[in-house]
Amino acid sequence: MVVRFLSPERLIAANGVPLVDHPPANEGRDPGELPRPFVVPCRPLERSAPLRWLRLGWSDLCRAPALSALFGTIIVLVSALISGFAWFLGRFALLAALLSGFVYFAPLIGVGLYSVSRGLLRGHQPRLSDSFAMARRVLGNAGIFALIQFVIVLVWSRSGMMLTAFFPAPEGDTRALVEFLLIGSAIGSVFAALTFAASAFSLPMIADREVDMVTACLSSINAVLRNKLVMLEWALIICVLTAIGFASALVGLGVVMPWLAYATYHAYRETIDASTWPEA
Repeated sequence: MVVRFLSPERLIAANGVPLVDHPPANEGRDPGELPRPFVVPCRPLERSAPLRWLRLGWSDLCRAPALSALFGTIIVLVSALISGFAWFLGRFALLAALLSGFVYFAPLIGVGLYSVSRGLLRGHQPRLSDSFAMARRVLGNAGIFALIQFVIVLVWSRSGMMLTAFFPAPEGDTRALVEFLLIGSAIGSVFAALTFAASAFSLPMIADREVDMVTACLSSINAVLRNKLVMLEWALIICVLTAIGFASALVGLGVVMPWLAYATYHAYRETIDASTWPEA
């Protein structure tokens, strides 16, 4: 016996009356109530996408110079404060406390910058009050994100201590030093890749949609894994521009960080298809 499975369109009787008289399960339901996948879907990216994101980010920077300068000044001052304490005091506990605080506030600064690009895309004139309102709204998710990042940093630091214990590099032993650096770089690249993948699109996503932080991080990792070459290019661009900002005695960070934040928001909008999730 052969069993044939017919599509709904072909389940029609000879007299033209459908064999099923109930409507589709999702008909008449609000989009926010539709079943959602485990991760937010993503789109395939072209190799030229990162350069397009930079152009769009620079356009936002030029269209909102006052807010960009304000956020850029805050970033430079905080970076200088942390660097100054690390250089002059050299106390690991104090530096760790400062960094842990910065890990929490940095996402809020980023979300404030994403609010600028979001407002410009909607045809609104961005205001500082809008950035504050968005930062307050994502406060809980930003705390979860900061906790995730802080745990990664702690494990990363602990792995470095274990590496020093298991693979010591005696003074004058060039081969041992090279092995130590190669192994340390390999371990560090794993943690750096995990951090980048989890944060590439997650913060813009919680700024734009009503989505929890865990889903946003998993969706970001999924999008990075599905666009490996393009996201590797994007990560290299971020590293180069950030290095330029540091090389300019931190002053360049005042321009680079807002620029990258705006570009990241456009990267999220182009990569992630979050239409099933309600807008924030």
